Amino acid sequence: MNQNSDNFTEQEGMNVNENTNEQEGLNINVDDNVSGTEHLNEPVEESPLSALEAELNESKDKYLRLAAEFDNFRKRTARERIELLQTAGKEVIVDLLDVLDDIDRATKELEASADKSLSQGVSLIFNKFRNILQARGLKVMEAVGTDFDPELHEAVTQIEVNDESKKGKVVDEVIKGYYLNDKIIRHAKVVVGK
Repeated sequence: MNQNSDNFTEQEGMNVNENTNEQEGLNINVDDNVSGTEHLNEPVEESPLSALEAELNESKDKYLRLAAEFDNFRKRTARERIELLQTAGKEVIVDLLDVLDDIDRATKELEASADKSLSQGVSLIFNKFRNILQARGLKVMEAVGTDFDPELHEAVTQIEVNDESKKGKVVDEVIKGYYLNDKIIRHAKVVVGK
């Protein structure tokens, strides 16, 4: 019976507290809007000026992005055009490298011949041909006497050398290597000292 009387007393105490709060003008169950305050979750209506400012900022952002995209496109196409012009004749020049090798061998034979006027005439033609290729960006790779570099050279064979300073260096060049606009188009085939 003590428990029932305790429960009854607690319920009466709650009712007394609620009645006291209502009498004092405080009701915790009343909506906040009644007292004049607004809910923070409700959207605030934008003024026409702030809507126009937001639209203007969005348009500016789109314009800046479009301008940046166009600038990137212009730079990329200019770079691609330059690369295309530099390597446009690459296949033709690569095919002419064999002819250039033959010219070098013929020049050596002409220097050994007795007919100097023929040798000079043919040398003029060969030099003109070399100059035209050099004007197009062809450059001979200097390999003899340099350290062997697998990025530049292709080792055909190795030979024993007596001189310690020639070990690991290119001793002879079988086929010349070439650059076209500072890019390797043919590796030099070389003999390396060991």
